[in-house]
Amino acid sequence: MSERTLERLNASQKLFLFDFDGVIADSMELYEETTRRCFETIGKPITKNHEDFLDLFDENFYEAIKQRGVSIEEFNNAVKMIVPTIDYSGVTAFEGLMPVLGELKKKNVLIIISSNNVHAIMAILSLIKFNGCFDEILGADFRLSKVDKIIYAVEKWNISYDRTFFVGDTAGDIKEAKEAGVKTVAVTWGWHTKERLEKTKPDLLIDSPRELLDIDVYMSE
Repeated sequence: MSERTLERLNASQKLFLFDFDGVIADSMELYEETTRRCFETIGKPITKNHEDFLDLFDENFYEAIKQRGVSIEEFNNAVKMIVPTIDYSGVTAFEGLMPVLGELKKKNVLIIISSNNVHAIMAILSLIKFNGCFDEILGADFRLSKVDKIIYAVEKWNISYDRTFFVGDTAGDIKEAKEAGVKTVAVTWGWHTKERLEKTKPDLLIDSPRELLDIDVYMSE
């Protein structure tokens, strides 16, 4: 971290950790199709339908596929082979996010923490013109556990756990963020339903990106 970066860190600053698919990128159809192709490539077609796919995100994605008999090494090898063939042109950003991220970035640190790989994330960010919004991207290429990635980010950026907010759209996101000891924000515009998210008891459940701008107000209620 540069001296200039350290100088801008202060006690009032927050650390926002964003899941990518389902929070920023409306990419569920593409993600589901890609994982299905990977599973079929290695002879482990574990997702028979859409609900099977969503169930993989009730916990950490990689732990979930491992529990279903999938070799993570074989799966990642399939990902490396298939990702370069993916057409991202149909992926869009969720409505209303760009101005919110622009406001948040003025005084805070914004990081992506995802189970997706950095190549895919960067390709989609370029396509939806979100380049420059995030200080760092921690994908599957870095570590598989979101707990580990969250702790890494908190320690690297030197912002307290109680001023760190993980923004996710699946039950697994919220569970991992709770385990890491940060504040949890569940969004209802992503992959898991509001009812499914409520069962994880997030610190905050929001229906609109604009609510992120008033996070101090919501948290103090």
